[in-house]
Amino acid sequence: MASTPGLRSFRDRPFELLCALDALARSAVQGQSETAPAGAEWVGIAFRLGGEGFLLAREETREVMAYPTVVTRVPGAKMWIRGLSNVRGQLLPIVDLRAFLGSGTTNVTRATRVLIANHREIPAGLVVDEVMGFRRFAESEFATELPPTLIRCERYLAGAFKRGAEVWPVFSNRSLLESQQFLQAAAS
Repeated sequence: MASTPGLRSFRDRPFELLCALDALARSAVQGQSETAPAGAEWVGIAFRLGGEGFLLAREETREVMAYPTVVTRVPGAKMWIRGLSNVRGQLLPIVDLRAFLGSGTTNVTRATRVLIANHREIPAGLVVDEVMGFRRFAESEFATELPPTLIRCERYLAGAFKRGAEVWPVFSNRSLLESQQFLQAAAS
């Protein structure tokens, strides 16, 4: 990148560095919009479970937040229910998605995030290893065949987006939240 040495000259001037980064970002976006594919666009949130990347439709997610500082364990709940947390006055069940899928528990780190589901009747915060931001795809890049995954989650996938060698499985919050296995959260 030719502009990197120029950015280093702003090391002791943070405001000027931000202005230079803003100018670079704006010029990159203008160049992208000219080459963007025509037609409908699908936007999703990319997240990581274990070593695998997945997508979640933007409209199925109400919010992305850091792991709450206080999560109260619920007696008699299955181990994949981390507990309840007060999120802006609403009690929200915090669910370890990896544990629910039978792939071990999620170690909470600085990168750990909670995806708050956008579902009218079933509130839930899904713990994932990392959120990697938005991903945009042309709808023509969607394929209904399910890619193989290491984490056993095929019944909660709704296809995949393919771009070159990259394959992004699309996780369906609705399928997960409305499944009988998810709704049976009481320990046996």
